[in-house]
Amino acid sequence: MESSIPENESASSAAALPCHLSPVAARVLGCLLEKEFATPDLYPLSLNALTNACNQRNNREPVMALSDSDIVSAVDELRAQRLAVLFSGAESRVPKYKHKLEQVFNVEPAVRAILCELLVRGPQTSAGLRGNAQRLHRMPEGAEFEALVEALVRHPAGELVRKLPRQPGQKEARWAQLLTGKPSVQVEPEVPYRPVTPAPVQDLERRVAELEGMVQLLLSEVESLRKGVEGGATAGAAENPVAFE
Repeated sequence: MESSIPENESASSAAALPCHLSPVAARVLGCLLEKEFATPDLYPLSLNALTNACNQRNNREPVMALSDSDIVSAVDELRAQRLAVLFSGAESRVPKYKHKLEQVFNVEPAVRAILCELLVRGPQTSAGLRGNAQRLHRMPEGAEFEALVEALVRHPAGELVRKLPRQPGQKEARWAQLLTGKPSVQVEPEVPYRPVTPAPVQDLERRVAELEGMVQLLLSEVESLRKGVEGGATAGAAENPVAFE
């Protein structure tokens, strides 16, 4: 038995956007999407399988350590926004969970795979996003792939993803999902270019002359010390002649 969206409720009105999920709820939704693609024979997921999927270390950013109660709370959050349901099939004795993203937002499988990767891995470049989504569903290349991402940007229900400003040290801009709200991006202000003005030649010549004078003074002091040491040694030898038998 499955509780789902009423037939007379339109997909566009089922969830208001921007949808603001907690990070844990976003991870749960992403994992439900991922496992539907990757392991369809094991989908829907039991609580234990869903917890393990959320806590796995590969293909996750950030890595989380969630308890069963954390997952249940996150699923309740998704159910409140009609993005997940508790599924109890006749062939299953254990309650299982499944997402309802396609009923809410009406997006094709390739687009769901893209959104899934952004949910479980965080912001990514276009190339990285395509490569990661490719493991779940066949992806087109070039402009066709960009069109799939743009479908999430211009979704009728609202903007689901956004291209972030390119950050210092990054070669490319990154895409981020907006189901957890607008991402906070700290854009470092650009430091204005100020060319180093070389010192005037007169200043350099004066500095060199000062350094040369200091060197000459040090050499004179060393010479005076050397003569003093040698003179003292000679006087001592004259006062204490060595007798030879």
